Formats: sequence, structure tokens, C-alpha cells
Amino acid sequence: MGLLEEAKKVAAEFEYPPRAVNAGVEAFLREMDEGRQSAHPSGMAMIPTYVTAVPNGTEKGLFLAVDLGGTNFRVCSIQLHGNSTFTLTQSKVAIPQELMVAPTTSKQLFAFLAKQLESFLKTHHNEHFELRHKKSLSGEGGEHFFKLGFTFSFPVEQVGINKGYLMRWTKGYDLKDAIGKDICALLQDEIDALGLPVKVAALVNDTVGTLMARSYTSPGKTGTLLGGIFGTGTNGAYVEKLSKITKISEYTEAEYDRSTGEMIVNTEWGGFDNGLRVLPNSPYDEGLDKESVNQGMQMFEKRVSGMFLGEILRRAILALVHSPEARLFGGEASSSSDLGSTTYIADYSPLHKIWGIDTSFLSIVQGDKTPNLVVTKKALDEDLGVSAASTEDAKAVKELVAAIGKRSARLGAVAIGAVVLATGRLTEASTKPKPSSDNTEHPEDFGTLTATSATVVESKASAASLVGQTDGPTSGAAVDPESVVDIGLDGSLVEFFPGFEDYMREALREIPDIGEEGEKRIRFGIAKDGSGVGAALIALTAVD
Repeated sequence: MGLLEEAKKVAAEFEYPPRAVNAGVEAFLREMDEGRQSAHPSGMAMIPTYVTAVPNGTEKGLFLAVDLGGTNFRVCSIQLHGNSTFTLTQSKVAIPQELMVAPTTSKQLFAFLAKQLESFLKTHHNEHFELRHKKSLSGEGGEHFFKLGFTFSFPVEQVGINKGYLMRWTKGYDLKDAIGKDICALLQDEIDALGLPVKVAALVNDTVGTLMARSYTSPGKTGTLLGGIFGTGTNGAYVEKLSKITKISEYTEAEYDRSTGEMIVNTEWGGFDNGLRVLPNSPYDEGLDKESVNQGMQMFEKRVSGMFLGEILRRAILALVHSPEARLFGGEASSSSDLGSTTYIADYSPLHKIWGIDTSFLSIVQGDKTPNLVVTKKALDEDLGVSAASTEDAKAVKELVAAIGKRSARLGAVAIGAVVLATGRLTEASTKPKPSSDNTEHPEDFGTLTATSATVVESKASAASLVGQTDGPTSGAAVDPESVVDIGLDGSLVEFFPGFEDYMREALREIPDIGEEGEKRIRFGIAKDGSGVGAALIALTAVD
């Protein structure tokens, strides 16, 4: 049997057929139901966020936001213009690896974050920073403080708009002394230690921010139902009826607005089915989990998110490299490669290193439409240290990439489909309209944003749709605008992995209670800078 046949055998181990999709949806619905009722569910956490309304695009003001979403820390200021647009100024810094794990303490990590905030304020808002700094030190009152939304993309037991206790770390972090502590207080303590005129006004999961940002920028009158992240990690937050979140009565210290009858719930769907009752489980998944810092946890995320797909691919590639039948990068076709040179894997190749392959490599290969896959060969050479790969080698790698990416997208459809069904949006006469707003402004509180050398981005909803689709349902058939189910998405997979949305939509159509007609009503839109503008919008809610 040749290399391509062997590659197809390995790729087949990643197949996720319609019956598995539907079994996944049923199990997901069960975990959602348990999570809404139990403060300590065995499955998804289903965390109340205390955010009880979504924006409608008319909100105004200048706010700060910081975002700890994984390997990077972002600081930004956001000017909301009140017409579904915003201007953002930002800086980003990589988190040093040594600050993510012991023996580093949480105090050291949060002190590093506070220093980045101080540097940003001095660089981009120095005049306002100095003025407020002096007034805050003189004790003139909290009105001189910058209000900040803190996007924190890890499982938190949230008990208020700006109070939440860390449940566990994900995405490679492992600072045990932070478990059970109030994340906002940890950051506020280090901000106060530097004497910064900043108040942590809202704690925001990045997925909640994506939902808020999408609702602020989305076209039409339909309110956004769900915000989903498919990037370094994966998670979803959606609008739920308060009456269905029965466990909230157990949080006696919680304060929130009950008038809307709704609340955004952070599902923490990365932890769906940790017991592997319905999730697919290949030898490559098993090997990855054994090498992870949170073995047996976040099993859904480990099959879907960008942080893990590269490692799954690395293990699948090595299976073909070591297979006597396949001999990837070492068979006759490779040794007499297209370039007339011997194919070999360099000693420094990321193939030899756990977590060595970045998910961007998968996007490059998936998008390669060139004759003889010259782009893939170049990526193998430059990114993986594989010299003079043959066309057959490249085709084998592309076979694996497509299978791994497709499984990720179809699993994503399980989560999205389950949320759509759980909320009954497809069975309602029309979807919930955007809420009205009093268009309250807060410009005097925050000064004037001035242009600097930082990145300044004007974002409009019309520029924020997924590749290959206008900002509406994929179909030539007419869809009643009021029946649209609006979903905001963010992350490198939905933005850069070719065909990811198509794979998701294919799986959604295979769910009987959604089908072709229901899938047409689902509108996906990219929520750009969701963790920044979303955090700002929730900080605005906290200010109000």
C-alpha cells in the first residue's frame, strides 16, 4: 500500500459522521441543563456572568480594557462612537513562559500585567494619566479613575460584575496559588501598588466580550444570541432566560439587574464531555492528553482549538514517518524528490518537539491550491525543517490537515447547534430584537482619545463577516431578517482556516431539528477586537 493510501487510513481516524454529531448534540444539551441547575456540575460549568443585556450600537464613551486570553496580554483604549463603530488603540506583549507556571506566583504574573497597563497609559494617554494620577493621590474621588474591563479567558466562578474566583487554569497556565482567589482583586492590588488611577469595573470572559462586540456592530435589528471563540482555545457564551438558570439562587452575594429577564451564560464548553462518552478519541488525542498540563480536562478543547491542532497533526505525521508501509519523507518518491535532492528531516525540526507545530501551518496547507502543492512544500521546508519534500509527501500532509481541521469544525457545530436548539430560537416566530438604549454618553469622564503611533482601527459590522459569506445566511433563498439567528465568532480558525465555516454548516444541516432550513437562518459574523470592545461595553454597563 502506498503513502497516500496510508495517509487516508490515518485521516479516516478523524472522521466524525452525522450520527456522532447528533449524539454529541444530545450529550451537550444534557450538560447544559445540568450546568444551569447545579453550582457544581460534573460537566460544563455554565457560569452566570451577571451581564443582563446586550448592546444595540448606540452606546458611547472611552474605556480601557485588558485581555489575558492565552499567550499574549493586550492593553487597549476603546472609543465607542454610538453608531455601531468604534476606534481602538492597543498594545500587545507576549507573556514570558516562566510567568505561566510554578515556581512563579500569581502575584508576579499580575504585577507584570499591571506594569504593562502603566506603560500603555504613559505612552498613549500620558496627559490624562498624569492629571488623574495626581487627583487620585490627592483623594479627590473615584470619578477620576479610568474604568477598565478585564477580559480573563479562563474558568472563573463569577459572583458579580467585577468579582470572580479562579476555578482552574487552561491554555498551558499552572499557577496553583491563584486557584480560588478573586481575579479582579489580584489585578486591582497590583494596579494600586503602582498608584495607577484605574478601577477594574468588569470581569469579562473573552467569549462574552465577543457576544457583546458582535451585538454592538451587527447589522439589522436582530440581537446576537451567541459568541463563540475558535482560536487558541474554544468557548461559547449565549443569552439565556433567567428563569432557566436556577442555580443562581445559590449565589447569595450576587447582585444583578433582574429586569431584563435574561443573562449571558459562559458555557465553558471546552470542558464538554471530559469523560469521553461521545467525543472522538484517536491515539493522537490520547498521546496529546498524556503530555498536557491538565490531563483528562478540557477534552473538547483539545480536539477543537488551535492550541492543540498542530500537536495532533505532528503526532499523525510522525505515525506516517515511522510507518514501514508509508515512509513519509523517506520513501522512493521522497528520496528522488521533485527537486532532485534527498528528502530529510532536520535535527532541529519542530516535528521532534512536542507542541512544535503552530496551527498557522495547517491553515497554509489547507489553503494551498497550487500545482504540485509548492506552497505546502515551502512550508514544510521553512516551518518544519523538511527539505525537498515530494508532491506525494505534500499530498499526504494535506490529507491529514484537512481531516483534522474538518473534525474540529464539525465538533464546533455540535456546540453551536446545541445552543441554538436549547434556546428555542429556531422555533420562535421571530428572534429577539436588539434592546433599546438611552444613548447615554460618558465622554467627559474619560477625556479625548488622541491619535498616536499605536494601531488605531475603525471597525464596522459590514467589514466583519466570515470569509466566503456576506454578513448573512449562506443561501440564495430569501430569509426574513427578523428570523435570523445571529452568532458572533472570533479566533484564528474561523478567520484563517479555509473551509472551516463550510464544514460547520455541513454538520449543522445534519442535525434534524436544524436541517437545511434552520441552517439558512443562522448568520455568522466575525466580531473583530471582541475581547477589547466587548470588555469596554461591559465596563460601560458597570459604570451605569
